[in-house]
Amino acid sequence: MHLTKEKKVANFKQYGKKANNTGSIEGQIANLSERIVMITAHLGVAKKDFATHRGLMKLVGQRKRLLTYLHKSNLTSYRALIEKLGLRK
Repeated sequence: MHLTKEKKVANFKQYGKKANNTGSIEGQIANLSERIVMITAHLGVAKKDFATHRGLMKLVGQRKRLLTYLHKSNLTSYRALIEKLGLRK
């Protein structure tokens, strides 16, 4: 239930413009979104896994904070990212 190294590198390459640019906000948000999707699928099967549910809520909060930062700092990049990831609006 974790991302492989190759998938992380691919996310940073696609969204962060470079594979070794692991500090890019867009790449971090893409990786968090990927993990959230994986954990949500797990929780569909294991409904009483409350520890994983807590971890999911922490990841969602972290992604929300990063999205808020991106929205305040670079609005065009924010809009492009949420459209690519299909998050909202």
